[in-house]
Amino acid sequence: MRDRFDSDVGFYYAIGAFTIAIFVVALAALAFVGPAGIGARELGGLVVGFLLFMLVYFVSVTVHRLEEREQT
Repeated sequence: MRDRFDSDVGFYYAIGAFTIAIFVVALAALAFVGPAGIGARELGGLVVGFLLFMLVYFVSVTVHRLEEREQT
């Protein structure tokens, strides 16, 4: 497990996975605590926006990884 965090890229992937987990827990808490729950339109916009954010995040991590390969 420690080998995965020796590189920056491994750490970035772990942070991305942690962010996704926090998002899912927050959505579940919002659905449980909110008196009216989550509307489909709001949920759709929130999820699509978050997925676009995570897509950009993981693309940037992949670009960083490719840059490291070119330098070696």
